[in-house]
Amino acid sequence: MSRGAAPSMRKPCVHATVSDRHGVTALSQIPARRILAAIGDAAQRWRNEDFAPRVRTIDRLAARTGYALPVVEYALDALFDEIDTGALARVVTRELGGLDVLDGFVERPGSSPTHASPIGRVCIISSRTTIGVALLPAIFALLAKCDIVVKDRADGLLGAFCDTLAQELGEMRDAAQALTWDSDTQVYDLQPFDAVVAFGGDRALLRIRAACAPMARFLGFGPMASVGYITREALRDERSAAVLADGAARDAVLYDGEGCLSLHALFAQRGAAVSTARMAELLAAAFERAVVEFPPGPTPAAAQARRTAAFRAANAGGAVYAGTNGSWALVVDPPMDEPPLFLGRILEVRAVDGPDDMLAYLRRHGLALEAMALPELSPEIAKIALQARVNRVATFGRLQRPPLDATHGGRPRIADFIKWVTMA
Repeated sequence: MSRGAAPSMRKPCVHATVSDRHGVTALSQIPARRILAAIGDAAQRWRNEDFAPRVRTIDRLAARTGYALPVVEYALDALFDEIDTGALARVVTRELGGLDVLDGFVERPGSSPTHASPIGRVCIISSRTTIGVALLPAIFALLAKCDIVVKDRADGLLGAFCDTLAQELGEMRDAAQALTWDSDTQVYDLQPFDAVVAFGGDRALLRIRAACAPMARFLGFGPMASVGYITREALRDERSAAVLADGAARDAVLYDGEGCLSLHALFAQRGAAVSTARMAELLAAAFERAVVEFPPGPTPAAAQARRTAAFRAANAGGAVYAGTNGSWALVVDPPMDEPPLFLGRILEVRAVDGPDDMLAYLRRHGLALEAMALPELSPEIAKIALQARVNRVATFGRLQRPPLDATHGGRPRIADFIKWVTMA
């Protein structure tokens, strides 16, 4: 991307075809409620498992990610089930005060009239693995009346959804584009954009940020992890422990452990009626059930890595449970001085005396956390997660299915795509 590179060394540049409207976006004159309805109706069509664009996209998603078809189906259900007009309106109301502020100036008691104006043109660069990670930023940027360009993946999910949006509201055809480009051989011109949303590794984010215009708003989402903590009280009997085990197993095996919401480390408090050793047995049984519902994709390299990790853990003195053909692995009490393995479908379980032990482990290894799973959602128990500086707290089994109003990376959903204009 260096401007000083010799012409022969420069990568070819990819440009958007969104026309220059002198700051006026394609949706700027469309009432927010019409945009909201179009998004909700498009998502409803994608919830239909027989919807032709969805059917065509599923096979491409499976081929790109390596996930089994049931996992891809689940991912699309989880993605589109959350997108409805009511949920979208609630998010806008929470962050902006209501939909009317997107259409013009709104007076509020004790403040000057304000208008949530679109920030302008937005580029969204999706990550390699997570299914539909760019969809929600795209939807909220459009609801803010921005023009968007999305870097689509080979499966074409975003492009297909943009086509559906255009069928619901013709102006969407000018407002939303989904393009593909190879970052290894092509450079995308980010200078025209007023905001850039990017998902990826640290090095990729640094490159993308450096390519943005000086005054552009940059929203980067880098590598994150999720963990779980089980209190002594939650392990009061085997029935309660088994429910937690089922939820933890689902959180660990979904999407082959590749997402920021995948469960990779679990901490169980000592001194409970159900011991850590017994909890491990319940987890092993839960994993066997989970892989039936969500079978692994054809990833022999990952299976080999799981077998290697299990061998090392066994030599270190920890107990190991492993699924057939290396489809999953459970490592119990690995050394506290080793960070999580972060390998697909491997869960490490560590016994701790209390939350302080877990927090010390997280600090020692510098783990940046997106979410934490807990046995229940209560302000008292959630204090554990707050000390770990997570962005979301969920119950076991819900890590991988955040609601629409949950923050991602601790950032708002729509507020990043508007600029406030004050009449004063």
